[in-house]
Amino acid sequence: MLAAVENIKEIYAVGEIPPLGVVPARMHAWVIRKDRHGEPEKSFQREEMPVPQPGPDEVMVFVMAAGVNYNGVWAGLGEPISPLDAHKKDYHIAGSDLSGVVWKVGSAVKNWKVGDEVIAHCNISCGQCEHCNGGDPMYCADQKIWGYETPDGSFAQFTSIQAQQLLPKPKHLTWEAASCYMLVLATAYRMLLGHIGHTIKPGMNVLVWGGSGGLGSMAIQICKAVGANAIAVVSSDSKIEHCMKLGAKAVINRKNFACWGQLPDVGDKAAYDAWAKEARKFGKAIWDITGKGNDPDIVFEHPGMTTFPVSTMVCRKGGMVVFCAGTTGYNLTMDARYVWMRQKRIQGSHFANAAQSRAANQMVIDQQVDPCLSEVFRFEATRDAHTKMRKNEHPAGNMAILVSAATVGMKTLEEARKTSTP
Repeated sequence: MLAAVENIKEIYAVGEIPPLGVVPARMHAWVIRKDRHGEPEKSFQREEMPVPQPGPDEVMVFVMAAGVNYNGVWAGLGEPISPLDAHKKDYHIAGSDLSGVVWKVGSAVKNWKVGDEVIAHCNISCGQCEHCNGGDPMYCADQKIWGYETPDGSFAQFTSIQAQQLLPKPKHLTWEAASCYMLVLATAYRMLLGHIGHTIKPGMNVLVWGGSGGLGSMAIQICKAVGANAIAVVSSDSKIEHCMKLGAKAVINRKNFACWGQLPDVGDKAAYDAWAKEARKFGKAIWDITGKGNDPDIVFEHPGMTTFPVSTMVCRKGGMVVFCAGTTGYNLTMDARYVWMRQKRIQGSHFANAAQSRAANQMVIDQQVDPCLSEVFRFEATRDAHTKMRKNEHPAGNMAILVSAATVGMKTLEEARKTSTP
């Protein structure tokens, strides 16, 4: 049937929708190359690229919209390493979140068909080892983050990904809203519900760093859905309302305290005592919310170097500090006495497996979690979105880029087709 379609173009304009299942030879994409690593204005360049074909266990997705995450900034900078050194290709198309339509399926794919409207999680695994079969695929030796450690991501008209990455698009969401949340939501879900022995429960207190950001916005809503108390930390009073609307029990402005950065040398009594005094002041602000002596059961960490010493101090005895990043730096410090003597757990966490991603997406389908879409960019402004994120000038919540869904507000392929650019 598809072979009967006449006049298939070599490449379609962005916003132009080909006949369902018709695959052109080339596509428009934002491409990073090693010789132009740097700020987004330099590193992201628009090119015409071959359409990546799916393998037997893969699907090709026609990308309607793509989410913006900091790993696109990292990929462009080539820091801490160049993704091109990881996947050994001479190009990199960033983007680890998408919404779109299944356009072609590999020979071994059973659960998806051409025309299905989908989103995707970004965990790649081998599918053959013991971790992928009965264990946790996040421990697979070949585990990678699609769109960061693989060459083909979502800032292009087409991409090919593993079939196990696909999830149903929530029907009530627009293409742009559906594209913006999965990376941060699934990451937050695993951090709060994926580490046995320290999962959130009703009544628990959770300190959420970066409460107005993508990760924090998801963590607050997960806490609310479970019945835990999210105490958000922000950098400006202007972000308080956002967190409270999402269901935070309270919000603390970290700018009111002076205990940030690496831990002072414990042998420098004056410097250490000054830090400890401010850290205890921050701890008291938490007690003013939870009640005297009630430290956070879980600290939801990702700033890293700036906040880690305080996080490990204020976490309750027997509690957990769980972290998934180090956006202010990777050289983490702490006073180990607060950890071993109070038997606290320090837990690294990295995205989520397929089961956790599906459970997280169900929370969106059930409308327990809102994607917190804050700003939408056209495909031409992909660099601008990443520059905004790089400079920390993005609004609270998550950003998205329209790819083939050229008009804001479309929910289905049929609706998008009506506004397709000829």
